[in-house]
Amino acid sequence: MLLLKDLMERQNMSGKDLAAAVGLSPAAISNIKNGDRYPSYDVLIKIAKALDVDVRELFPSTKGNNSEALYVKRDGEFIPVGALKMNIDKLK
Repeated sequence: MLLLKDLMERQNMSGKDLAAAVGLSPAAISNIKNGDRYPSYDVLIKIAKALDVDVRELFPSTKGNNSEALYVKRDGEFIPVGALKMNIDKLK
């Protein structure tokens, strides 16, 4: 499962905008975003570049580190500034 929908929302980027940036159809981006199709490595790299994120940010963590990326919005763009670790057990 890609985190594409969330990343697109953070960047205020529509499927049509992302499709144009990576050279795919809007339908192809929709299929990727909904998990109906999986992109090739080359397409993943293009998507990460278009969203200005590390390709690893397109996927959920497999380590269960309970951290969430922190961003600041500067001049209309979200800039990663770190991560916030959360202790889920203390929240229960």
